[in-house]
Amino acid sequence: MLGDVLLITKKHKKTAKSVLKYINQMSGEKIVIAISGESGSGKSEIGHEIAHLLKEQGTPAKILHIDNYYKTLPQERNPWRKAHGIESIGFTEYDWDAINCNLAEFKANADNIIMPCIDLLTDQKDQLKTSFKGLRYMVIEGLYAAHAEADLHVFIDLTYHENKKAQLLRGKENVDKWRLQVLEQEHQVVHSLRPKADLLITKDFNVVRAEKN
Repeated sequence: MLGDVLLITKKHKKTAKSVLKYINQMSGEKIVIAISGESGSGKSEIGHEIAHLLKEQGTPAKILHIDNYYKTLPQERNPWRKAHGIESIGFTEYDWDAINCNLAEFKANADNIIMPCIDLLTDQKDQLKTSFKGLRYMVIEGLYAAHAEADLHVFIDLTYHENKKAQLLRGKENVDKWRLQVLEQEHQVVHSLRPKADLLITKDFNVVRAEKN
């Protein structure tokens, strides 16, 4: 999203390097990496750093920010949520048809693609004209990124309780009673995606393989 705040630190860089080792072991012409996590967990920072490392090794990646696919604009979101109840917060807030369309276009190596792009400075929904031609990697990042079809699912195993400092530093929203209710509902939905993880990022920002049932 245009105007988003990223605070990339040493721990994000270390984690991205660890994830990259797994990515480089994967085969396939088109590879989608999904990074899920709660608010303030570092998914945007890690996603961007992974894309940066892929570019450095000569294999650039396109980043797909799930938050660009909300059905509501940022200034409309809280009024809509309050009108529809806290249970309305979750997967259905996103335009999954548009997300899946862009993923299919990436897999098809398509050109002349339109992706949504939210400008946080103007609260407008813009359109980004781009191309997936010749790109091997796409990095999806967002709360519910694991809900999308991906070749590698990375889950950041941190809760919003442990991310309060990161949330305050980014200053995206006031942390009031309503915001805490939103974070708790997001926590429940995000945590339901944990079983889909191939890799877990621990509280110490180490990367480990997830145990599959």
